[in-house]
Amino acid sequence: MMAMMAAAATTAFAQDDLVKEAKTLCGKGQFDEAAKVLTPALTSSATTDKAKAWNQMVDIQYGKFSAIQAKEMENKVKQQEVPYDTLGMHKAAAEAFEAAMKCDEFDRQPNEKGKVKIRFRQANQQRMQNVRLSLINAGQYMYKIKDMPNAFKYWAMFVDSGKDPFFEGFNLSQQEQYRSEIAYYAALAAYFQKDYVNAEKYADIAAQDPEKAADANEILLFSAKENMKTPADSAAYLKRIKDLHIAQPTEDRYFNLLMDYYTHKGDMKALSAWADEEIALNAQNKMAWALKGEVQMNNSEYDAAVESYQKAIEIDPEFVQCVFNAGVCLNSKAIAMNDQLADKKTGGLTAENAEKVKAVLAEAQKFLERAQELDGDQMKVKWAYPLYRIYYSLQMKDKMAALEAIDPSLKQ
Repeated sequence: MMAMMAAAATTAFAQDDLVKEAKTLCGKGQFDEAAKVLTPALTSSATTDKAKAWNQMVDIQYGKFSAIQAKEMENKVKQQEVPYDTLGMHKAAAEAFEAAMKCDEFDRQPNEKGKVKIRFRQANQQRMQNVRLSLINAGQYMYKIKDMPNAFKYWAMFVDSGKDPFFEGFNLSQQEQYRSEIAYYAALAAYFQKDYVNAEKYADIAAQDPEKAADANEILLFSAKENMKTPADSAAYLKRIKDLHIAQPTEDRYFNLLMDYYTHKGDMKALSAWADEEIALNAQNKMAWALKGEVQMNNSEYDAAVESYQKAIEIDPEFVQCVFNAGVCLNSKAIAMNDQLADKKTGGLTAENAEKVKAVLAEAQKFLERAQELDGDQMKVKWAYPLYRIYYSLQMKDKMAALEAIDPSLKQ
């Protein structure tokens, strides 16, 4: 037993010697070597004073950070471009801050008499208040070089530390004005790493600020969308968008996300019901009328579809997609009428029925010619072929020739 106790004491002295050696190296400005020597003592159970050991790491990293920062400031004052270790400066700032938090964690633990005697907090608070601000720049630098894990880490450290016991009693009000903005960037960095849990966590914090709410909610929604695994997740995602949409009906992004949800879901019944909901909320929503028309068109409800498209066109006369779709619906209606009214044996139409079909084709022609006016280069809708077929059916040879001059492939 005596031998075991002696061995334990020897080990403890050895770990404490590492702390002393690291302190000596730090005093000489050999910061990286000091950190290397000290690191084993930080986690060793034989280290007698963990708070002191971690405080030594604060001294090392803060010393390194300050030395490099001094070179940066000298460059600015002298307006020169002498190289300095930018990456090393940012990493040292983060490691100094992390060490200070760890030091405080051990420092506030009760001693062998059950009493808490905090020794290092006040001095470290003074040092770390500026280092905490430097975490913002550190995150920005990491984001710029596409190191998203560290960008997230540094920004999250800034956000979380404001509520940490380490800063208890210390006035951070000047820094906390940046909290929601940095929380947003932390959420963004997490999202880019597909870390959707943290993306939602920090976006939730950012969303508490009215100025960041819209952008933060977008991250929340995209993260929830990417993280959908169960029907319950899907329902929660949908509810969140709808709540935001109702709260901010003029914010287009929420309507667009709902439209994306319903159209990708492929459930025409659900899409139609949602379009009706939107029309009830705002009868001047042209996209809701357009979606309603699309569902009706897919169901071959041509008259109803044209009516819905007409509503959208009344709101926006240059809504070329709806103009085109109305023409296509009427053309499809004419084809269906022709099949329905044709003689079962000969396939021909009576003069009266032929006029009925021509009347519908003439209506389709108006819409498609309007689409031609609005989108002559067919960048949005391909109106040429259906319009050509109508001209062919109505035997409008001059108009057919004019379209053939634009697109010779129509002759084939």
